[in-house]
Amino acid sequence: MASWSATLTKAGITDPHLRGAYDAQRRLVRRFAPHEYVAARLLLPARLHPPVIAAVAYMHATDELIDAGDVNARQDALRAWDTRTTAALESSTPPEATTLLTLWDTSRRHPHMKARVRGFLDGAPVEACWTGFDAEADFQAYVDQYSLPALMLTTSLIAPVPDAGADDPFVRGCRALIEGWQRCDFLADLSEDAASGRIGIPRDELARHGLAFDGLRAKSPACMPALERLVSAQTDRAEAALTQCRVLPSLAADEHQPFLDALISVQQLRLNAVRHGGGALLNETTGPAALASLRVLARGYRRARLQRRRAS
Repeated sequence: MASWSATLTKAGITDPHLRGAYDAQRRLVRRFAPHEYVAARLLLPARLHPPVIAAVAYMHATDELIDAGDVNARQDALRAWDTRTTAALESSTPPEATTLLTLWDTSRRHPHMKARVRGFLDGAPVEACWTGFDAEADFQAYVDQYSLPALMLTTSLIAPVPDAGADDPFVRGCRALIEGWQRCDFLADLSEDAASGRIGIPRDELARHGLAFDGLRAKSPACMPALERLVSAQTDRAEAALTQCRVLPSLAADEHQPFLDALISVQQLRLNAVRHGGGALLNETTGPAALASLRVLARGYRRARLQRRRAS
C-alpha cells in the first residue's frame, strides 16, 4: 500500500494547503469509519483514495449535523449546510472549511459528484426530521431518499456510469446493499436508539410481533421472546437484500471488484453477528468479529495486489 503522501501525488493533488486538508479528512475518516477506511486504502486504486475520503467525510459531517437532537434545530442546520455546500461547489474559489474544500476539489476532478451531492442533500430532510417509521413503506422511502444517495457519494466513484439513474443495474445493486446494511444498522443500534426515543424498526412490524416501543425502551424482560422473533424476521429481510447485491462486483471494473466483494462480505459478517445477538440487542451493541473482518480484508488485498501486478 502506497504512503498517504504518495497517494495524494498519484491523484494529482500537489498544492500543500489542499494536501493538508485531505490529510485532515483522512485522519477523521480513519477514526470514525476504521473498517471502511482500511478497505479503501488496501483495496482501491490509489488515485481513488482522496475522493473516497472526501465523500465519506462530507457524508459524516452532514450526518453529525442532522442525526440527533431537536427536529427544528436539525432542519435549520441542514438548510444552512445545504446553502454553504451549494455556494462552495458553485464557486471558482476554494472554500475555507476543510470538509467543503476537499469536496470542492473532488467535484472538480470528478464532475458527476455535484449531482450526487445535490441528490444527497435533497434527500437529507428525511433524516433531519426522522423520529422512526410507521410502516415498512416508510423505511423503504428512507432508503431511497437518504441511505442510497449517501452510499452513491462513494460508490459512484467506482461505478461504470457515475451519473446513472435508479434503473441502472449497478445502482440497483447498491440499493440492495444499502437496504441490507441499513436494516443491520438499525438492529445493531437498537439499544442506543431506544434510549434516545426512536428506533429504525417500523411500528407496525413491532405490533405484528406483539411489541410496543415503551416496552423496548424500558428493556422489559417480557419483550425478549417477541424480540427474538422480530430480529429473526428483520435479519431474514436483510439477508435477502444482501443476496441480491452479490452481483454488484461483477458489474464493476476488475480493479474495483475486491473492494466491493469485501464491502459485501463485511456486511454479511455484521448481519451474522446481529442475528446471533437476537433479543440481547436490546441491552448491548454488536458487530463482526475483528479477526473475521481482517480475514476478509486480507483476501481482498491479495486479490487486488495480484490484479495490480498483472496490469503493470
